[in-house]
Amino acid sequence: MVSWDELPEGFRVYGRSVREVGEATLALVRGPEGKMLFLSHALPGLVGEELPGGGYLCPLSFENARALAEHVSELRPRRLPEGPSFGFGDRIGLATPGHVRSLSGADVFPILAQQSVRENSRTGRSFEEVLTSAIFGAFEEGYTGGFGADADHLKSVEDALAAAELGYTFFTCDPSDHVVAIERLSEEEVGRRFVDLPHREDLEREYLGKNIQIKGLGRLRFSERELAAAAIKYSRAIEFAAEMYHALREVLPGGFDFELSVDEAITPTTPLEHFFVVSELARRDVELASLAPRFGGAMEKAVDYRGSVEVFRRDLRAHVAIAKMLGPYRISLHSGSDKFSLYPVLAREGEGMWHVKTAGTSYLVALEVVARHAPNLFREIAELSLARFAEDRATYHLSTDLSRIPELARLSDEELPKLLAQEDSRQVLHVAFGSVLKSLLGEELRRVLVEHEEAHYEALAQHLGRHLVALGVKDDG
Repeated sequence: MVSWDELPEGFRVYGRSVREVGEATLALVRGPEGKMLFLSHALPGLVGEELPGGGYLCPLSFENARALAEHVSELRPRRLPEGPSFGFGDRIGLATPGHVRSLSGADVFPILAQQSVRENSRTGRSFEEVLTSAIFGAFEEGYTGGFGADADHLKSVEDALAAAELGYTFFTCDPSDHVVAIERLSEEEVGRRFVDLPHREDLEREYLGKNIQIKGLGRLRFSERELAAAAIKYSRAIEFAAEMYHALREVLPGGFDFELSVDEAITPTTPLEHFFVVSELARRDVELASLAPRFGGAMEKAVDYRGSVEVFRRDLRAHVAIAKMLGPYRISLHSGSDKFSLYPVLAREGEGMWHVKTAGTSYLVALEVVARHAPNLFREIAELSLARFAEDRATYHLSTDLSRIPELARLSDEELPKLLAQEDSRQVLHVAFGSVLKSLLGEELRRVLVEHEEAHYEALAQHLGRHLVALGVKDDG
């Protein structure tokens, strides 16, 4: 065993990270300049500075993360196994150890690297940085359970291929730019566009006049109007998804997980639409790992579901029944943070065929840590978030009422965490994450989280653990 006296003065070791690889001892350590990877002996691919007393200190770079994963196979992102899965988004790059702690005693497969192109553009991060922080965060906690890496909400084939080159295993295709808002078209326009579709006759032969029996759901039958609407709404989106899938298959012949996200459509995804989209993808030799439909009600960011839980239950049953028949593949709940009223339904009705995505809730946990340990900084973050809200909310569906938010100046330092419990202020803080993280306040926020690292990790473990308990994949207590 290595003697930690070899480390320079001022360094400490993360005990859970210590492990042997051949003759080398590896550990994550923290020094005056931040975290580093310590090696007692050189290992191929890992590059760092040799220490006078022996051993090496390696920066937490993407290249070193990739090399570390070659030596420690559990740190190499892998594909989804059978059973439910859960996505942990980390917009700051410091949350993975807390996410790992939330998994203690849980029976669910985690996606520890999950970020969208849109989120990266707002935070100034990249797919490389997201994957790097996930790998080293898992290593820090000594995690060996395996995890996936999701390049989320991909709107271009080029971005998908870039993520594939980096080692991502899960690709979420977002074809929303190609979905036609059929609800805004007149009946005459729907009819005209359907007649003009080059593959209209094939679609009519495939779908019209047939009773489609689905166990657990009953009979589906397309009318000509319903077929026309589905075809016009989704045909271009289907072609785009197929293009992305086959481009990925060219560079990842060993396989990958492919999710289609139609959750940003204007109206809820009907069973007929679900059946049509997945059937057409199958005809193009596209295999889905997951589908994210648009559910009824409001899946607003950072707060619980706003809608009828019974309607959600009914719709979920229909989507699961179709997924079992055409797949099987998972039904994915996007904007899944803090939807505590839906988790028991998903646990009971999802039959283990579900995936949940979270991201913003971990950022809000970080803000709660700041509120408790650096109240003046939190006040500045809250003020900037309010100032930026009108612009930053543009890409979100929100019902935030600013008049209900408590006046910041009237809150004592001890009362500041209340802003993270009140729904309107919680949403304001959520959507301004990019403005905060790209500003000087973002650097101060990271400094506070590093200073209060254990508090941050434990807060994440508790809050995300609540999600997993409610989903029925982790025992309470």
